[in-house]
Amino acid sequence: MDKGFGLLLNLVRGRKPLVHHITNYVTVNDCAYITLGIGASPVMGDSVEEAADISAAADALVLNMGTLSERAVASMIAAGRSANAKGIPVVLDPVGVGGTKFRSAAAVRLVSEIELTVIRGNISEIKFMAGLDSKTKGVDASEAVSADDAGQVAKGLAKKLNCIVVVSGAVDVISDGSKTAFIENGHPMLSSVSGTGCMCSSLIGSFCGASPNEAFAAASAAMACMGAAGETAHEKAGHLGNGSFRIALHDAVSRMDGETLERLVKYREV
Repeated sequence: MDKGFGLLLNLVRGRKPLVHHITNYVTVNDCAYITLGIGASPVMGDSVEEAADISAAADALVLNMGTLSERAVASMIAAGRSANAKGIPVVLDPVGVGGTKFRSAAAVRLVSEIELTVIRGNISEIKFMAGLDSKTKGVDASEAVSADDAGQVAKGLAKKLNCIVVVSGAVDVISDGSKTAFIENGHPMLSSVSGTGCMCSSLIGSFCGASPNEAFAAASAAMACMGAAGETAHEKAGHLGNGSFRIALHDAVSRMDGETLERLVKYREV
């Protein structure tokens, strides 16, 4: 079914949006490569002295809390305020929130000082951000809920923060507080490769940078692209192991076109 995702992908490749990342040093290369692979342009400037200037020149901003410090938080706030002043989409990836007091306080501060366009996390992270009981184990979700339950959590948080909320999982959930979408693409092997969540946030930033006025559709298309690429990568290299699968994932994203994405997407909306 044509959801316009192919058109959105073609816009990314045609417009080549500049996506400013303040991300973590574990997955920074994968985030840069996946951004390039989808057709956008990454810049990874995390110095507080230049963060605001870079964001002002960018088309989207991705803030990733994976390896957090006071310095990183200061840079994120400076970049976020600059992006807000320019009307640039801001994507927050609250990695591991709820795991430590510092990390949790930083997430609360970012949400209070920056107007977010999209927040993406696993169910444990999103439940914490929604003020619900959650269990965080490192950077991974340590609990499982149904897609419908995740949809209710996402819907509530989207209303609370007035932004798009994305919950990554076996079924990805996207909500704007009114409508909620479920994307059933992907493969379990995605969870065995470090950084696939971070890469999702980079893809969301890329799609939002190309289509800033269509954040819900952009976030949905980004998640569909990652899921479909995961299926393709598993077919090509899953039997070879995690390392080959990771490379095949990047290849699949870089070769994804609008027609293929529309053909592969498994999408429903309520």
